Amino acid sequence: MRTIGFIGAYDKTDLIIYLARLLVQLNKKVMIIDATTLQKTKYIVPCISPSRSYVTEFEGIDIAVGFYDYNSIKDYLGMPVHAVFGYDYIFVDIDSPEALEGFAIETSAKNYFVTGFDLYSLKRGLEILSGIKEPMPLKKILFSKNLELKEDEYLDYLSLGCKVIWDEEKIYFPFEQGDQTTIMENQRMQKIKVKKLTQLYKESLMYLAEELTDSSEAGNIKKAFKQLEKGV
Repeated sequence: MRTIGFIGAYDKTDLIIYLARLLVQLNKKVMIIDATTLQKTKYIVPCISPSRSYVTEFEGIDIAVGFYDYNSIKDYLGMPVHAVFGYDYIFVDIDSPEALEGFAIETSAKNYFVTGFDLYSLKRGLEILSGIKEPMPLKKILFSKNLELKEDEYLDYLSLGCKVIWDEEKIYFPFEQGDQTTIMENQRMQKIKVKKLTQLYKESLMYLAEELTDSSEAGNIKKAFKQLEKGV
């Protein structure tokens, strides 16, 4: 089981869901933990009888909402405290210092900082990173229409006081109106459809999936994505 942290104030829920769906297409068992204060998944993921905290299934993905640590999820599922989750991947969506601690995010196999370059995403994101107590490697996932070097340099400058070890490599996602329109359509239909996403978004999504899977599976990702596009 690999735990992956997605940290930041930027709206990253849909990205995480699309990534999880691609891994499900690769026959991986995936759970998303929405540990954010807004709990967006409660509103965009269908659930028969939502409560304060619950686990629901959506297109093969288990989604946990309203929990504050792993043990609270195990208690809900009737699992012993020392039991191991039966997932290949657990994605943890975090937008607060409290969730960083509750889910011991420093122990994750990999952690990403997801942000756009509006001031709220940057400054609130840095508030979250200030909750990191020990030096922690992080890779940036950056949303920008036309990313400029000065934007990334500004983020580096703002984060100088944080205990973050930035990966030299970055993952870029376009901020395109077409992608936003497709994502909103999918939310209304309560479906995950990737065909109408821009090519740049698709390529970044597949790149991220390749990074999280074994090298032996890299060749299967494009095939799995084509199956998703066809609705197979």
